[in-house]
Amino acid sequence: MTAALCNDVLVLGVDEAGRGPVLGPMVMAAVAISGRKAGALSRMGVRDSKAFGAGADAQAARAALVPRIRGLAEAVAVRVVDVDDIDRAVRRGDLNRLEREHALVLIRVLPEVRRVLCDGARLFGPLATTVPHLKALDRGEEAHVAVAAASVVAKVRRDEIFACIAARYRREFGPLAGGGYCNAPTRAFLRAYVERYRRLPPEARRSWPHAGVLDLLAPGFDPLSTLPPGPGDQLSL
Repeated sequence: MTAALCNDVLVLGVDEAGRGPVLGPMVMAAVAISGRKAGALSRMGVRDSKAFGAGADAQAARAALVPRIRGLAEAVAVRVVDVDDIDRAVRRGDLNRLEREHALVLIRVLPEVRRVLCDGARLFGPLATTVPHLKALDRGEEAHVAVAAASVVAKVRRDEIFACIAARYRREFGPLAGGGYCNAPTRAFLRAYVERYRRLPPEARRSWPHAGVLDLLAPGFDPLSTLPPGPGDQLSL
């Protein structure tokens, strides 16, 4: 294969942001980019979204890269996985399967590529039987900038969504820091909300542990009892 042809080969990277928080959705992204333009992304500083750290400066640095990623990529796609869908999957013990289903949709809506790289060997490995040119690996962001770019795109979109959640509650509960992860600011917000309304906020994942508020809820309260059924209850991957 000539160098020119190598440079034209498209690689698709898939990654997610927000699998672990107690508040807000998970976001998955896919970025298809040629070898020629992948190097430009690396020189711009595109890397694993977690490598930027936390806080306003990190958010701004990631956000500034997204237009440049979109400008150089052949295609970019994003899927937002709602908290109800996550809770239904966790109730069935199928969160990995749900994530694979969304990854497969991303792969199928983007242009055909020579290679697909997904971050997470055990998580995405089963997709190799469906997508023969797919490789699932741990620390995928280090293997190819396409995966790193997907991680940045997913993280920025999740940050945008969480900013909307925080704005919704700012007047009543003050600033909502912590990104919705299981940390002190998130626990403080959840307790204040449950103290006032005696239920979890709609943006909370019912399937995550809520030990810090159970004393405020009715004895034997089952957060999942209010979860409606949905199409996500029937998954095939």
